[in-house]
Amino acid sequence: MKAAILIPVLTSKDAVGADALAMARILDELGIETRVFCQSSSGVQRRTWPAEEMVAFAGGPDDLVIYHYSTGWPLALDLLRRCRGLRMVKYHNITPPEFFQRYSGDYRTACENGRKELEKVAALGFEMYLGDSSYNLEELIAAGAPRERSRVLAPFHRVQEIVEAEADVALIDALTDGARNFLMVGRVAPNKGHLHLVEAFSAYVRAYAEPARLILLGKVDPRLHAYTEAIRQRIDAHGLGEHVLWIDGASEAQLKAAYLASHVFMLMSEHEGFCVPLVEAMALGTPIVAHASSAIPETLGDAGIAWQEQDPWLYAASAARLFTDDDLRSGLLERGRRRYRQSFSNDVLRQRFVELLEPVL
Repeated sequence: MKAAILIPVLTSKDAVGADALAMARILDELGIETRVFCQSSSGVQRRTWPAEEMVAFAGGPDDLVIYHYSTGWPLALDLLRRCRGLRMVKYHNITPPEFFQRYSGDYRTACENGRKELEKVAALGFEMYLGDSSYNLEELIAAGAPRERSRVLAPFHRVQEIVEAEADVALIDALTDGARNFLMVGRVAPNKGHLHLVEAFSAYVRAYAEPARLILLGKVDPRLHAYTEAIRQRIDAHGLGEHVLWIDGASEAQLKAAYLASHVFMLMSEHEGFCVPLVEAMALGTPIVAHASSAIPETLGDAGIAWQEQDPWLYAASAARLFTDDDLRSGLLERGRRRYRQSFSNDVLRQRFVELLEPVL
């Protein structure tokens, strides 16, 4: 048996890339000759091969191919049709295009094209369909994937590396100045709910007489300049400029420092297929208040406070309660650490992945 990981673009710190690389390492450890095939890669030490060479390497009846589906890629569908062995697809979800309607025609078109492939992927007759979450998996099933061959496997991640990393001491010192730190981690994109987050933070600043800071940690995309500007304008409209810290493209040390120094991880995202930062917050002990949209309730479980509503005053009040109720805070932190250990640690995910592979090993 040979195994191929098929992914359009491979980057080491991207959530999809981290999942793909971890699967490749596990297959290596199982003694299976494994290669990663992609169109391009960056920041990865592992050697990759051109996607067009995949079928020649792992297209036989005894081979395994795992396709990481997170964007439209017609070439992948053609390659997968030509494979004769075990084929698995891991669906990471694709943001609904309407989120980009006001901000980027290119992103809107890319998301439209990606989601149009759902039915084609479902119709390919994979031997196994995997989703990061039940939320993702139900989209595949609704598109025609057979439920009896569909399973949930949360994504592998780099959380333990962050836990074990040295934190940026200078950043921790700068953030421990008496202000209540509200943290958001995630790329700056319209589905992430930054505008709602600014409203919730503004409500807190207006309602509670104590210093507060909003930390926006995530990659700013020049192609989404209009969205980034909308956030800045909303911040300025509320007179919050001096209360907001942007950290674009944070290092691992800065990321850990931000979690350790923050009093609440507040997530107002309107669309998530899983949301790895929730797991990071659980592992690093940052209490969570979140909007219960898409896959967020499934990932969060009982490890945080979640609301269906988007009323900013509700989120402000929830944060204030966390800051003053030690029993609530400590209980959520303990449940978060337990949920990370029992449901989302890479050791647990490795065991589940190997169990899924057992019929063909």
